[in-house]
Amino acid sequence: MATRREELTREAARLFAERGFHGTSMGDLAEALGVQKGSLYSLTGSKQELLFETMREGARAFHAALDAVSDDAPTVERIRLALRGHLRVVAEQIDVATVFTREWRYLEDTYREEILAERRRYEERWRALLREGVESGGLRTDLDAGAAALLVLSAANWAYTWLTPGRETDELADRFTAILVDGIRGYATPRSAKAP
Repeated sequence: MATRREELTREAARLFAERGFHGTSMGDLAEALGVQKGSLYSLTGSKQELLFETMREGARAFHAALDAVSDDAPTVERIRLALRGHLRVVAEQIDVATVFTREWRYLEDTYREEILAERRRYEERWRALLREGVESGGLRTDLDAGAAALLVLSAANWAYTWLTPGRETDELADRFTAILVDGIRGYATPRSAKAP
């Protein structure tokens, strides 16, 4: 059974995702929890602390999804599984994923530094995976791993705007992987300049 603190953190994630950090007041949080506003301060020091907790939960979930990918699998398979894990986190924890993607800029001081460090670490893990794909021959040799990581994470992170909560995402991740690995050009024959 969830503790009151866990309930508050869950409600904060929901409201921050729906209304934004600045659009959510402590009064809104108290109402969502069914308590007096003053009672919230026995559960949390500030709204900023709740934002940090939500962000930390998001960082843990995304890192755990990458941790679950076996190092023994071929690199392209690991990319597919990593993308599956990322989209699964978004679909299963859409409020947390929304806040993690969109509201981090409102963190302050050491909270901001810690979350930015976690975001950079996650991005670097993706760059390393893509570099490994190049080095192992699983990906094209001229691939810019940094640009590819930005593309993958930009698409995957913004999935919170169009994914239905709880949606099965493995097939979607597999399609994304095919586009990423095989490219969108494929084996198409270039059209002649004079073609009708």
